[in-house]
Amino acid sequence: MRPMPVTLMPEPVDIATIRTRRGGWNRNQPTRDNGPQQGPLPARDPIAFINSLTHTKGVFGGQPFALRPWQVRILKQLFKKRRDGLRQYRTCLLMLPRKNGKSELAAAIAVYGLLADGEVGAEVYSAGADRDQAGLVFGVAAQMIRNDATLSQACYIVDSQKKIVHQQSASFYRAISAEAYSKHGFNASMVIYDELHAAPDRRLYDVLSTSMGARAQPLLLVISTAGFDKHSILWELYSHAKKVQENPQLDPTFLPLLYEAPAEADWTSEKVWKRCNPALGDFRSIEEMRITCARAKAIPAQENNFRRLFLNQWTEQDTRWLSLADWDGCTRAIDWDAFKGRRCYVGLDLSRTTDLTAVVTLFPDDTGSGFTVLPHFFVPAGRISERVIRDRVPYDEWARRGFLTACPGMDINQQLVRAYVNTLCERFDVRLIAYDPYNAVELIRQLEQDDARPCVKVRQTKGELSSPSKALESAILMGLLHHDGHPVLRWNISNVAVESDAAGNIQPSKAASTERIDGVSALVTALDAMHRDGQQAPSYTLSVVG
Repeated sequence: MRPMPVTLMPEPVDIATIRTRRGGWNRNQPTRDNGPQQGPLPARDPIAFINSLTHTKGVFGGQPFALRPWQVRILKQLFKKRRDGLRQYRTCLLMLPRKNGKSELAAAIAVYGLLADGEVGAEVYSAGADRDQAGLVFGVAAQMIRNDATLSQACYIVDSQKKIVHQQSASFYRAISAEAYSKHGFNASMVIYDELHAAPDRRLYDVLSTSMGARAQPLLLVISTAGFDKHSILWELYSHAKKVQENPQLDPTFLPLLYEAPAEADWTSEKVWKRCNPALGDFRSIEEMRITCARAKAIPAQENNFRRLFLNQWTEQDTRWLSLADWDGCTRAIDWDAFKGRRCYVGLDLSRTTDLTAVVTLFPDDTGSGFTVLPHFFVPAGRISERVIRDRVPYDEWARRGFLTACPGMDINQQLVRAYVNTLCERFDVRLIAYDPYNAVELIRQLEQDDARPCVKVRQTKGELSSPSKALESAILMGLLHHDGHPVLRWNISNVAVESDAAGNIQPSKAASTERIDGVSALVTALDAMHRDGQQAPSYTLSVVG
């Protein structure tokens, strides 16, 4: 049974002059005189109020909200009261996968904040990365109000400004986008930021989140799916939410509601889907998820989208180039002692003040049908703790296990890199040392002039790197690449994204990748050097040893 209609007016008023307006706001039109401001409307129970609203789209359009038990749990936590009667939580991160009704729920909460939160002069904002995104919640909220005769008479809807005004309490709701806002001056009582992962920067978030200090019980609700940029404001909030989950006393005013699959979970398992999609089998179609999952398994580039949008798993880049499942499937045990004296090619990807320098040594086998790769990495010791804490990258463990060399201080010591390369030259038959010219001038001068080592410059362009990049991709996809699971190189593989041009040329892209890919860059550079030496055509197999 549908709940009783909501009584909005604390006392009878003439609502004949308050009507819904569709279209632009006429700034020259006098404000209607409805007498003195009558103060806030009586606060309502949020669950009862939202259940009195109606859905606006699909098979449920026009029907009463009928909150599901999991939605009731969200609202009970979100609007939990302290002993003094004010809200417990001031900020909430709700990570909810797509198609679980987040826009409808967000719009209902916005309407509640405008009309039933007991706030005089309420300012409710829904924010998004662009005008279209910001307008999604507004459009649903406006239709909810239009579907209810009482609410429609009490509110003034200005579609052209994406604004809803309730003159009785001097309150309004407005949609605002990161690309369109031009000034401060907000005094928000409630903010709903939709899909924060798409925000171009943190400016609008900071402006809105710092505009609530004059309110007794403001609420900032961020509703989003996972992202891939671990330098974003959403990752900052998510990292804080995970800490608060473990220790709520760390921030008693922050509510983490994270519907997500564990990072190590099988993304193709329907049991995993059900753990993080509360509406699955109800109004969220499992058939559509099956179709999308099957497509993602067949097309690696679509895997990350599925994991982020449907499972709320953070990924290392927007679109995956190399499948980790394919990479892991190429694992094998390799006897390293057998490579002494073998012909090889060295690829360098150098840095000075950033994280990694990579040295990758590539050995073609005797038949010319396969390759073995020995990777090694260097990192500034002074940056290890920062990376471990901030980005959860276990550089300290990798250093202890010998997978990378920790250089004392805050910079890479290129003399340690030089010593390592010379050790390679003494132990193996190094034919060429290929290098990215960036940050390599002094080290290459020493290797060529002082150490008499054969060096070749490999410019980091699509035309130069496309052939070895595509050959590497083919080797992995065909299951002809073999490695023993070197963790730093595996991490680089998981991070790498590519750029392409109109001719179909590709290259690993540090700009498109949100984390380090230095090992992949050094590997592709070494492959290019081997091709220059005439040892192998672009169609080859590859083996990797760590």
